Amino acid sequence: MTSQRRPPSHGDPGLQPERTDLAWGRTTLSLVVAAAVFLRWMPHHGLVVSALVAAPLATALAINFSRKRRFHHAINGINQEAITPDVVSTAAIAASVLFLACLGIYIVLFLPMEH
Repeated sequence: MTSQRRPPSHGDPGLQPERTDLAWGRTTLSLVVAAAVFLRWMPHHGLVVSALVAAPLATALAINFSRKRRFHHAINGINQEAITPDVVSTAAIAASVLFLACLGIYIVLFLPMEH
């Protein structure tokens, strides 16, 4: 008889960890789409746009690699009735988005377009 791995369970009827994990998945997808959109700027602004492509891809990879840890942290917090916020991850995502926005504004406003 084979044993099946069951996902960790919790007593949250609203499925908060699952909803949060899905939201992180949508965030990852939107960052990958943003990177793909920035690829269209490459012919006009040159290789400096590679930083605009790399930043959201690196952020998406970091989110994706830490999703399982955050999911288990939330489930353990619900089971122990002691959830602590993940301030470091939230600050890192905020810094990444701020960097991406500033770099995009700089490229559009201050770099000459190549033809």
